[in-house]
Amino acid sequence: MVAAWLAGVAAPALAQTPEETDTTALAKKTQNPVGDVTTLPFQFNFNTGGDLGDQTLFNLNFQPVIPFKLTDNWSMIARTIVPVSSIPSANGISYSGVGDIQEQLFVTLAHPRRFIWGVGPMFSFPTATASPIKTGTWAGGFSAVGLTTAGPWVVGALITQVWPMSDAGGEPETNTFLLQPFVNYNFGGGWALAYAPNITANWDAIDGNRWTVPVGLGITRTTVFSGRPMSLGVQYYHNAKKPDGAAGQLLRITVSLLYPRK
Repeated sequence: MVAAWLAGVAAPALAQTPEETDTTALAKKTQNPVGDVTTLPFQFNFNTGGDLGDQTLFNLNFQPVIPFKLTDNWSMIARTIVPVSSIPSANGISYSGVGDIQEQLFVTLAHPRRFIWGVGPMFSFPTATASPIKTGTWAGGFSAVGLTTAGPWVVGALITQVWPMSDAGGEPETNTFLLQPFVNYNFGGGWALAYAPNITANWDAIDGNRWTVPVGLGITRTTVFSGRPMSLGVQYYHNAKKPDGAAGQLLRITVSLLYPRK
């Protein structure tokens, strides 16, 4: 399917209309985690295979990203992650509910330079309602992102780490690390190839079960539908390394509503 889409989008990159130029510029802004675009992304994750067999662990992440102006020279980006999951079990029962909500804050320059960066605190709150993912952990840590753009390329990485601050005895505690390298190649007309795996570590897990390392690729399209800018995407990842009991692959579908600053 990806190959078929690429065949249809290679030609527009040779001669772009003004609308295509606008969607390409907007696509590159949305690929910047600390850009000046308010986004309302819905991320649908279908985890299957591996130790799940033919069962599916479904996860919906609602991740609003809202920029604020602090001063003439500095901005703050607030990113909230609200996960909703449906988790299968060995006895055929599924557990559904909200997971731990996380809040990321990035301080960044209001007028970006060639190298764009953002850094700030991150918090995780024990809001989970589904018993398999209840942690009871109040956690805090940091988020940092750096990226650069060159022609059609947007390349960078996001790093987060949270440590337990207070725990009510839940298992597991929230003591996690995330590295998300991202590489985007923009073809024009809002189309882009996207590589953005979530490489994670659970420091409280036993050796051999700490890391999840996905390998894969995706494609996105930034467009305007009924006057509303939006970004649509699909990605597939195979977990080259995973903890016991985890899925073998992930299909991710994203729908993001975009609100650029005027």
